[in-house]
Order: sequence, then C-alpha cells, then structure tokens
Amino acid sequence: MDNTDTAHILKVSMSNFPTFTLFFLFMLAVSSLTRLWLSFRQIKHIQQHRATVPEAFADKISLQDHQKAADYTTTKVRFGRWPMVYEIVLLLIWTLGGGLNWLDQLVSAQNYSPILTGVVVILGYVLISALLDLPFSIYSTFVIEQRFGFNRTTAKTFVVDILKGGALALVIGLPLIYIVLMLMEQAGDAWWLYTWLVLTGFSVLMMWAYPTWIAPVFNKFEPLEEGDTLQRIKQLLARCGFNSNGVFVIDGSKRSSHGNAYFSGFGKNKRIVFFDTLLNMLDDDQLEAVLAHELGHFKKKHIIQGMLISFSTTFIGLAILAWLMKTDWFYTGLGVNNASTYMALLLFTLVTPVFTFLLGPVMSLFSRKNEFEADAFAAEQTNAQHLVQALVGLYRENASTLTPDPLYSAFYDSHPPAPVRISHLKAQPQHQG
Repeated sequence: MDNTDTAHILKVSMSNFPTFTLFFLFMLAVSSLTRLWLSFRQIKHIQQHRATVPEAFADKISLQDHQKAADYTTTKVRFGRWPMVYEIVLLLIWTLGGGLNWLDQLVSAQNYSPILTGVVVILGYVLISALLDLPFSIYSTFVIEQRFGFNRTTAKTFVVDILKGGALALVIGLPLIYIVLMLMEQAGDAWWLYTWLVLTGFSVLMMWAYPTWIAPVFNKFEPLEEGDTLQRIKQLLARCGFNSNGVFVIDGSKRSSHGNAYFSGFGKNKRIVFFDTLLNMLDDDQLEAVLAHELGHFKKKHIIQGMLISFSTTFIGLAILAWLMKTDWFYTGLGVNNASTYMALLLFTLVTPVFTFLLGPVMSLFSRKNEFEADAFAAEQTNAQHLVQALVGLYRENASTLTPDPLYSAFYDSHPPAPVRISHLKAQPQHQG
C-alpha cells in the first residue's frame, strides 16, 4: 500500500467522523493535557521551594510544618492524576464507547413511560458512577488523609455517610429529576425557562433548608456555650448589623482534624457554624477576625452575587441545551443513537466541564476579589494582625502549601495564595477599636 492509498483511507475515515465528535475530542485533549501540565507545574514549584520557609512566614511556621504541607499537597496532586485519567476514560466509554447507549437500551426494554425511563437511566448512571468512584474516595480518606494525620473517619462513619447521602439524593433528587424531565417532555419550546424557574426556586429552598434539615443528618450542631467567646461574637454581629438564627459548633473532628467556619442558610434561617477543631486552633481574637471575614462576604453582598451568577449560568446553560437537543449531531457526535430529552440532559451534564474548564481562572479571579474585599472588611472591624495570625495558624494546622504554582493556583484556588493574601492584609489600615 503506497502513501496515496493510506491518505485516501484516512480521508474517508475522517469524513465518516462527525465534526462535533472531532471538536469534543479536541476540547477533551486540550482540557486534559492542561490539567496534567498544571499538576506537573504545581509539584515542581512546590518541591523547588520545599527546603525554605517563605520569608513572610519564617518566624511563624517551622521548616518541618512547611515541608509537611509541601509533601501533603504534592501527594494529593500526584494521586489526583489517577482519578483524572480514570474520569477521562470513563467519559469516553459512556459517550463514544456506547455506555449510555447500552444503559438506555437496557432500561428502554422495560417499556416504562418516557419520563420514568429517563429517571431510571439517569439514576442508573449516577449509581454506577458513584460505585466506580468509591475506591478513590476510600484511598484519599484512609490512606492519604490518614498518612498525614488528618483522618478521623471510621469505616462505620464512612459507610453511614454514603448511605445517608444516597437516601437524601433519592428523596430530594428523584422528584426534581422527574419534574425537569416532565417539563422537557410536555412544556413545549419554553420548557427550559420553566425548568430554570424550578431550579432557581429549588436552589433557594435548599439554601434555606440546609442548616435545619439536611446538615444535621450528617453532623451534630450544638449552640456555642455562653462565655467570653460568644459575647465577643454577639458584639461583632451587632456592630455589623447581622442577624442570625444562632451560633453553632459542628463536630467536624468526627471526620477530620481540618478546621473551618461558614455561614449557611437564607433569610432568617442563617446560621454561623464553627468546626470544633477550629475552636481548638484559634484564640478569641483570631476567631473574631475569622468571623469578621465571613461577615465581610455578607456585607459586601458576595452571597447574593454568587447566587445571581449561578442562576445566570444555569439560565444560559438551559438555553443552550434547548437548542442542542433539537440537533441530530449533538447525539450522534457523542455516540448516542436514539435522541431523547433525558439523554440530552445527561450528555449535556457530562460534557459541559470539557468545554468550560478553561474558564476556571475567570471564576477564580472573581472569587479572589471577593476574598480581598472580605479581608479588608475584617480589618475594618477587628485587628488585621489577628486575622493574619488566624490564617497562618490555619495554613499550618491544615498543611496548606505556602508556595503554590501561580498558574495552577489561578485555575484551582478560590482564595489568593498565602503570601499574597498576608501581604494584602498587612497593608490594610489598622482597626481603631
């Protein structure tokens, strides 16, 4: 066979390959190779700075703690390549490999109604995917987190969490999927608008219900006991004009020694939540500063902004899906033979991350802007140095690297790198209180 024959065969083969398939494979290759490249950059950058604590932290974090953070981060990044490659292979199997076709045919043979068929197909995909991902979750929890002294999850807790999460997903998720598919089937061309309204309302409802009805399924929440700490928190809340439905302590130490604090809820159902591990890490000055930072997100309307962005992207996504589901090439280009509303929804959910991965730095940039604004607000309400001390303590106790690769961080980190954030805080005017 000469070169002319080879070129002809290649040309014929490519002509039988849908254009959208080629575009999908190209974007998958770009996003996957970028992710791998970023992981190598991150590891190389951290290892290059492993031997020396950054000058800004030299008197606060020991070399031993700095190297532990470096090793912990590189271990997680190295391990993360395996589920990433696995995820890519599974995506290709589900789509071009015929996995979704097989699942669709298996369920369709039962002669359910179109909507019920869609619900069962989506549920089947979710269950299979969860089972296939389980080994990675087990390794991460019981090997990596255990090796670095963070894991406190028992095998019993791990299994119970899975069962509780699965039960909640069935109780909450199945009715929502049914409603969405019913709208897609029966609401006409405007289905996507009605679906957007349903999903928006559902999101708001979940934000309201989460602290009272969902979170307690997994953790115990106890009101913060009376004392100086609670009094200082109440005074800070009064200064900031923030009303909450209580200040609670969550038993985070049941699963991990990592510390955290967060707001949850919506409207009058807002809660302030501290991990018990965080209370053990920080003194009252530092705890007040951390809370002031979280209040900064509220006062600067970052929560509302985040909701609006989420609702807007959902609106755009559904509008795109409404267009795609009417085209044959969307299905055939992704290896699906029979077009259906549920298959359009499932395919769109599967492949959207491939096409949006490169937008990561834009979202990170927006998130970092919010973090700087919240830090500035905290510096107005408390002593900025207390927040610096709190952050340094959290970096040390959580083994967060002080030297991330800038490009890797731009893609993956919602918070500014430690040196940048600390420098920004030190430049803030001192609170006069």
